[in-house]
Amino acid sequence: MDSRKKRKLAARIVRKLRKKGFQAYFVGGCVRDIVMRKVPKDIDIATDAGLTRIEKIFPRKTYPVGARFGTLLVVEDKMPFQVSTFRGRRGRRSLSLSEDVGMRDFTINGLAYEPLKKRIIDLVGAKSDIRKKKIRAIGDASCRFAQDPLRLIRAVRFAVTLGFSIDDKTFQAVKKMAGCIKRVSAERIRDELILIFTSPNPSLGLNLLDETGLIRHILPQIDSLKGVEQPRAFHPEGDVFIHTLLMLKQLKSPSLLLVFACLFHDIGKPATRQVAERIRFSGHDKLGARMTDRILKRLRFSNKDRENIVACVENHMRMMEAPKMREATLKRLLTRPTFDVELALHRIDCIASHKDLTIWRFLRKKCREFKKRPVIPKPLLNGYELIKIGFTPGPIFGKIHRQMVDMQLEGKLTGKSQARSWVKQYFRHCEEPKATKQSQKKIASLRSQ
Repeated sequence: MDSRKKRKLAARIVRKLRKKGFQAYFVGGCVRDIVMRKVPKDIDIATDAGLTRIEKIFPRKTYPVGARFGTLLVVEDKMPFQVSTFRGRRGRRSLSLSEDVGMRDFTINGLAYEPLKKRIIDLVGAKSDIRKKKIRAIGDASCRFAQDPLRLIRAVRFAVTLGFSIDDKTFQAVKKMAGCIKRVSAERIRDELILIFTSPNPSLGLNLLDETGLIRHILPQIDSLKGVEQPRAFHPEGDVFIHTLLMLKQLKSPSLLLVFACLFHDIGKPATRQVAERIRFSGHDKLGARMTDRILKRLRFSNKDRENIVACVENHMRMMEAPKMREATLKRLLTRPTFDVELALHRIDCIASHKDLTIWRFLRKKCREFKKRPVIPKPLLNGYELIKIGFTPGPIFGKIHRQMVDMQLEGKLTGKSQARSWVKQYFRHCEEPKATKQSQKKIASLRSQ
């Protein structure tokens, strides 16, 4: 929806509340965006009206999205807006905008706006902090963080997404109270991490999470990468943490899949580090994939995102084998659902270490070669045709089809008759599992056709 229309609809809600004798203002991030001359994504409204009164003013238009916290969703012309009643100390209702603002997290989010008079209300020095590009807690930082420990990581998120720095007193309070982040639900932490790492500057996010001490409590596996030395011939940049940080420095507003694959791709290294003739990390990709799976489950990532990120971590070393792969194996690699991300991960991995892009160029060339024709063909013989030859449906069908496609990819099987001869020759000794009486009748019928 057009931003001007959105503001008009929100102003309509404010006008209706004002007509009933209540205070009402735009508040929070939307006002900060207005001051910074950005387009607000959402417009939130605060009022001294109680929830019951809001429901009466907007009959059949309100929905309880956070009634426990004094918030309702008011729908105006099919557009939803969060309308919250002023909050005061210890969660009680307040009749004062000043007290409501005093309970918010950072000064940059403490602005209010009167849309009817088009007037900004700044009770906490927010405009000055926006000019100085400072993230500063409202009032006593420790009190603000104690009210909601999620604000600890939000300080980092706002610094990263806005390109601001964190005020020293606020920063010290974050460091002192970093352990309190453990009291926050996994889902809320996950959402903040996604915003931090898909921002224009994800490496700054990792740096700040590290400097504040939050990383030890949120992602201790990343903190464990510090001091894990690597072979200098392949990793002249330093330890695994520095390598990971350098990878993130190459990213600007990356996809969720790519940035978390970069972040987790080497977390298996500390546990697999061995020193013989040189430092090795045998199996770190497989272990790292299992660790990544556990982390993403804990943080309640969606199944799809979790499976794709884990796949990228598990397969990130396979790129090194590409030049030596059989053509069939290489084509299967190129058609993996996550191949594009894995290829980008490989490139970033190389640039952040030895800087040799030979394999990346090889794979790019192969992609171009295979682009004009289907990479993975259908098996020449389907299940019905295998039954007619004399096979009983079961796991053997999958094995035959996989090997048949490999032979097709390598140009060794080109027609159905050739495929039938090959199947009869190489799978004639395979034992057939016993079929049920019903399936035996069906199979007999198919074979007689």
